[in-house]
Amino acid sequence: MCDFVPGIELSRAFYGEVVAPLVSGVPHSAALIGPGSEVLAFDTARSTDHDWGPRVLVFVPAGQVAEVEAKVVAGLPERFGGFPTVFSYHERVRPGVTVTELGRWLVERLGFDPRGGVSLLDWLSAPWQRLAEVTGGEVFHDGLPEPGLEAVRAALRWYPQDVWRYVLACQWRRIAQEEPFVGRCGEVGDELGSAVVGTRLVREVMRLALLLRRRYPPYAKWLGSALARLPGSAELGESLGAAVAARSWREREEGLSAAYGRVAALQNRMALAARLDEGVRGFHDRPFRVIGGERFQEALMASVSDPVVRGLPLTGCVDQLADSTELLVRPERTRLVTAAALGLTA
Repeated sequence: MCDFVPGIELSRAFYGEVVAPLVSGVPHSAALIGPGSEVLAFDTARSTDHDWGPRVLVFVPAGQVAEVEAKVVAGLPERFGGFPTVFSYHERVRPGVTVTELGRWLVERLGFDPRGGVSLLDWLSAPWQRLAEVTGGEVFHDGLPEPGLEAVRAALRWYPQDVWRYVLACQWRRIAQEEPFVGRCGEVGDELGSAVVGTRLVREVMRLALLLRRRYPPYAKWLGSALARLPGSAELGESLGAAVAARSWREREEGLSAAYGRVAALQNRMALAARLDEGVRGFHDRPFRVIGGERFQEALMASVSDPVVRGLPLTGCVDQLADSTELLVRPERTRLVTAAALGLTA
């Protein structure tokens, strides 16, 4: 375990020592982006047990893909850094080097090619995990004509300001819709129901904190790890942990209330909308404590200047619409679902 080398380091060396000489003279870009825990630096020694090793994506002009791929595959050593350069997983065999055309790869991953511009539908239909995968990792060489790979990554680094405000508003909306239910379930003796709602709210707060800090929330396996990496997130993590571990709805509400106050304070510091009171309050005349997520939602939407964004229903981006993996990994589906939900043209 102590000899583990992060995949990004292994792949960087693999490109420099093996792949770069094989594609010398060919205009190309090379990177470790896309799927894989190593792209987001979440890999550990456990990751090496399957579908892990020296990997590089090589992007070349469309007319040269087959020629370059044949040359690379023929020139690969059997092993590099102690790992095979051809992976076998779930009866699927593939070399660690993928040669493809950049536009084709982007459309397959995102449903669009950002080099032609990024529309409102593009932004809202692209899952957070996919955006993180394209903008994460590392580019080892960017030799394609402009706009090249780094230009693509820069274009997708983060939402435009009004789209960001809209996504944040929808995230607060999700909290507002369920925040009083923790107490209401507990009041009738349904501690299990209260715990389920509380845990759902914990996830939404985690995602909100990441979005406020300009981080695309990763999928469930890495969500807690991503939050822990945020500077200043320790106290928020403690509050959320207390809510998850609570054995009574009042303790659960206390943990969530502390967490709400911290993300509310973060939004105020970001100055994305009018400054609001960060304290929790009663839910109408019922004995439940809430932050009033709709207050933050309304303030954010009031600060949106684009009339098209301002007119969108508060359903949000595709990750806020649904969490089905079978949907989120199929760009053609995410675009259709998002367009239908928001009334946009697919």
